[in-house]
This record gives sequence, structure tokens and C-alpha cells, in this order.
Amino acid sequence: MALSQNMTLQLLADAVFDTTGDTAGGTITPPEILTFLAKLRMLEGVPFNNLVPDTELLPNESIRFFYLDRAWTDALVQGALSVATTNTIERGQLEQLYPQIEGEVDDAERQYRAPGGEPVLRGTAGVVTGFLLRSAAVAGWPGLHVRAYKNEPAPNDAEIVPESHPSRIKLLRLQRLSPAVLLALFDGIPKVLHIEEPRQGIQFGVNLKTSARGRTTATVPARNIETGNYVNASGVEKDLPTQAQQIPVSFRPGAAGVLDLSNTARSFAAATSTNMSAGPNDPVSGAEFAMQMIRFPYRQVFAQNVGTTATQNDAFKPTLGKVAARYTAALKLKIAED
Repeated sequence: MALSQNMTLQLLADAVFDTTGDTAGGTITPPEILTFLAKLRMLEGVPFNNLVPDTELLPNESIRFFYLDRAWTDALVQGALSVATTNTIERGQLEQLYPQIEGEVDDAERQYRAPGGEPVLRGTAGVVTGFLLRSAAVAGWPGLHVRAYKNEPAPNDAEIVPESHPSRIKLLRLQRLSPAVLLALFDGIPKVLHIEEPRQGIQFGVNLKTSARGRTTATVPARNIETGNYVNASGVEKDLPTQAQQIPVSFRPGAAGVLDLSNTARSFAAATSTNMSAGPNDPVSGAEFAMQMIRFPYRQVFAQNVGTTATQNDAFKPTLGKVAARYTAALKLKIAED
């Protein structure tokens, strides 16, 4: 914590028993103490075993949603303030100040996290909800995006609105408590929650499937390289990767996880309706290979009151033209200029 114990006790004592009036900005609590108590309300400094008393309550690859008990956090604040009292009279004086102090902490806790360019929340705090996520995704992608909504932002979950939008719910706290555990607190009750991989880059990837006999195979959903859309075996464009033709991906014998590029390229060329190069005189180009292998940041959506099970699509969608044709045209233009 930023304040030493002695400094905290002294400031608390000064704040509680100061008879000169307000300290600053119409508050009776010094800014340092307000910040300290707001962090306490947001569970900063609370031992993890007080949040999750048993590891079985938060096993590997799990998420747990919860309501924050305001009576519990108010008692936490009162306990912190009580260290400034030494007798019954002082405790009685402090009790008279609790309502005003709690109102000031309400305002301060909503300023705990202030994203750049967004308006600061004011007023009495409402229902605080949140989640704890324990997953390898937290360790693998430290910059996970978390967005909570009061209502569905768009039918396909593709739209992203700013935090100041009426449909968004403010994030009060978002922090990794350990390499694999993420804590989030919201100023309200979300109906839709998006957890998305960070957007710092793009990557290649495959879909793995393990059979009952323990054999693992890999595929990628087919894309039309002219439009970037998923396509099925008949050439019909689809919205979801699960609806697309699944192209097999080959691995080198005896080298688990190492791609066999030649055989995988042949599988890509043999796929129907992708408009890829084909034939010995027109081999699959590196750009076409990359178009089939590329994977954009994935978004996991949690939603309430959903009547049907939906499969989530990629968070992004490529809009490239035919990469091979564009590359050839650019190369011819470069040759002509030289």
C-alpha cells in the first residue's frame, strides 16, 4: 500500500477528529485517505484467500461471476477507520461521521479507474458485480480486453462502442492478481460480457481435434481469398468458421506441432471454391497460404437471456482482394517503372 501504517493512522486520526471543518473540495476526509479507502472498497490489498477460500472454487480454466456485498465492503471501510479511535467517545464521534465518509468513498471508488478520454463517474455507487477468471489465456495474453454491456450492442457482436456509450457498463477495476488470474469489477449488472484477445497483432493458427483413440488432427476453415469470407464446399460464403469447409492441415512425421508446408499447401489448392492457385504451373503463393492460416483475435461472449446457443465468430474480418493478383499487378507496375 502507498501509505505506511503510521502515516495512515495519523491521517485517519486527523480526519476523524479535526474540528476545523472540511479538508478539501467539500469533504471531511483527506484525499490520501479517500484514495486508500476507495482501493480497499475495490478489494485492493485484500488477501486472495479471503476472496477465494479454496482453490476448488476457482479451478483451472474457469470463470466465476459474483456480486460484491456492499455491507461487507462498508464494514471493511469502518474497520480501517476504527484504527484511529482509542476510546468509546471517539468511536461514538466516528460513528456519527460514517454516512458522510461512506458517501465520499462512494464517489472516490468510482474514480479508481479512469480510462483516458472517458467521463469520470460521479454520485452514489450502485450494485457492483464482477468475475474472477483463472486461465492460461490470462497468462498468454496479459492485455485481454474486457467489455460489459447493459444490452446487446449488435446482433453479431462485432460492434465495439466506447465506454461512455449508454449501453456500456463502466469497469471499476481490471487487474491480474497473479499470472493466470484476472479480476474485474463492474458498476452494474451486465447482460453481455466480451472477453477478447488483445489486438496488438495477428497470428496463424489451426483448430485441433482429438479423437477417442487419442489421435489429434488439425484443420482450418476455408476462406475465399478474393473476399476474405468463409466458404463451404459448394462455394457459398458463410458468416461463421464452423459453417465453412474444413481444410486438413498436415504435420511433419515424428515432429509434433511442426507444419508440413508442402502437403498443407496441396490441401489448400485442392479445396473447392477458395479461388486459390492450383496446378504445377501456378503453385500456391505465400500470400494465399497466409490468408488461409491467419487467425484474428478471438472474442468470447457471455450473455444472459439467450434462447439459442450461438457460435461466436472472429472479432475481425479480412477485406483483402485476391492477394496473388494484386501482388502480380504491383510487380508488373514496378517492372514497367524500372
